[in-house]
Amino acid sequence: MNSSTAQDFLTSDFDGFAVRVDSAGERADIVLNRPPLNVISMAQRDQLRQVFEALDAHPDVRVIVLRSEGEHFSSGGDIKGFLEASPEHVSKLADNVAAPARCTKPVIVANRGYTFGVGFELSLACDFRIASETTRYALPEQNLGQIPGSGGSARLQKIIGIARTKHMVMRAKRISGAQALDWGIATECVADDELESATQALVDELRRFSPLAQRTAKRLINDNEDAPLSVAIEMEGHCYSRLRGSNDFREGVEAFHAKRKADFCGN
Repeated sequence: MNSSTAQDFLTSDFDGFAVRVDSAGERADIVLNRPPLNVISMAQRDQLRQVFEALDAHPDVRVIVLRSEGEHFSSGGDIKGFLEASPEHVSKLADNVAAPARCTKPVIVANRGYTFGVGFELSLACDFRIASETTRYALPEQNLGQIPGSGGSARLQKIIGIARTKHMVMRAKRISGAQALDWGIATECVADDELESATQALVDELRRFSPLAQRTAKRLINDNEDAPLSVAIEMEGHCYSRLRGSNDFREGVEAFHAKRKADFCGN
């Protein structure tokens, strides 16, 4: 999707969420808004993927924020929709939910209240999870005679290990935002009335860095998740070497020696 097509697409009406682009602040928000629990429909999953791809192509966006209206992030997916969808469609759900991870730009999710099922899976696919103290994370699919189907157990196990993942998945246990921070799921856990300010602070922090270095770091870290240590170190060296010839690296070095703020251009 090219940048002009992306910008036109983002003016569309979406199912259960809205998109807001702040070009001056280089921030885009995807806002879940299906009160009272922000249930995520089957159609909405496809649209969310398309929106992440469009925002990735948007020239004015540096950081993407996934958040919600109301006291809950999302209670999960539309249960009835699973029975109505074809097996082929259901088998591709994880691909849609992985859109934040595929996005080359940093993606922050701001969680509060219920963050269950696909709401949690979407959050796990983001780069940074800021939880409020009201957050409750859960993968409750065992209550339906099912398992997470959009990467939830797989991503969670990478973060917290097999024992804690079995505790959450096989027992459908909920954990708080504070516990998620302790276990390494959340990047931060803040008071509920500080969630928006903490999110903006992280947006501002990420905007200070080189877009090229940010893209490179995200891709490198994601790709090295399953790589042997020797391969991961080799890939890191290749990426470092490529960045060494970039305009942003030259600007960073010059700014450092001049004791001024770097003005990165993204190439």
